[in-house]
Amino acid sequence: MTNSLRPHGHQRAPLPPAQAQTPAQGVPSPRPPQTTGPPQAGTTPAGPAARPAKQRDAFFDNAKYLAIVFVAMGHAWEPLTDHSRAAEALYMVVYTFHMPAFILISGYFSRSFDMRADRLRRLITGIAVPYVLFEVAYSFFKKWADDDPSHPISLLDPWYLTWFLVALFVWRMTVPLWKVVRWPVPLALAIAVLASVSPDIGDDLDLQRVLQFLPFFVVGLFMKPEHFQLMRRREVRILSVPIIAVALVLAYWAGPRMTSAWFYHRDSAQELGTPWWAGVVMTLALFGCSMVLTACFFSWVPRRKMWFTVLGAGTLYGYLLHGFLAKGSRFWGWFDEYTWLHQPLGEIFVSLFAATVVTVLCTPPVQRAFRFAMEPKMEWAFKRDATELARERAKSS
Repeated sequence: MTNSLRPHGHQRAPLPPAQAQTPAQGVPSPRPPQTTGPPQAGTTPAGPAARPAKQRDAFFDNAKYLAIVFVAMGHAWEPLTDHSRAAEALYMVVYTFHMPAFILISGYFSRSFDMRADRLRRLITGIAVPYVLFEVAYSFFKKWADDDPSHPISLLDPWYLTWFLVALFVWRMTVPLWKVVRWPVPLALAIAVLASVSPDIGDDLDLQRVLQFLPFFVVGLFMKPEHFQLMRRREVRILSVPIIAVALVLAYWAGPRMTSAWFYHRDSAQELGTPWWAGVVMTLALFGCSMVLTACFFSWVPRRKMWFTVLGAGTLYGYLLHGFLAKGSRFWGWFDEYTWLHQPLGEIFVSLFAATVVTVLCTPPVQRAFRFAMEPKMEWAFKRDATELARERAKSS
């Protein structure tokens, strides 16, 4: 790659230095590419001149963990929104920024993707294979838990949470294209607008979501460390408080007046029963609101290492695994059977329970138990290229 395509974080000290982030599997970002190469002349990999081990950046791990907690709580709040206007307002506000935050970070850590053989292998083992395994697992789970033997197993029609893996695969494959176009963000936004007024796109690979969420990925792709540093300024944190308060008030007002399906970005305007021009207006309006609330979210993410920082590396585990409980609670009628869950104390309990469950699912023991599905090595499936063999020979010499 040329220097113009390299991330610039390695040249700057401010938070967050992009090159300080080691490869990590998890939502929202797949394993970032790790730059490797032959040892420099006169040094050995184990010698004193060896490159120091890269450290994970606490800011991004904290952001990923907090975002996955909001995802889990949002899924838990969904059955409560029919009976609680306050729960619906919280639901709408959280859905405005939690997936955009994930996707933006995904784009940020995809900047160096360049179709190199080792990066393509990681794309397959870290995204494509988990998609296949969990799409099949979710389909069998629905057949059993929902007593729906007719539910099809189709890799072309992602069910529930697996759409994000499809989208991430497609977005990363298009990274080289976004680097050569003149106005990438306006172009991505135009594509999202066109998708929102195109009902004929259909459900294959959940392309509506892939295209409508695309602008957030492209924004992240062209962000620099100083942009995150800007969002961490004290005045931004202070300003974010009244902004969130206003957003909650507006969501409380809008709850009975609009459908929350707009926040899913999975349907066109016509499919939601509105005129086509509403898709244009809502796509642009929600993009603006999502960027503002995402900036507010980032402004309050801790920079230092916290007790939950280590869980940021396991957010893909929490994301995919909590879906079984989230859907199972509907299939088994928990929210209908235990009516106290719809009371204020019940809503608090549901929120804390969802946060606890997803936290446990992000822990290292769970990662070790499910690594075979999330991060399979699959060395048997790939040819070893000449560059990799040369590196191994250099290390052993």
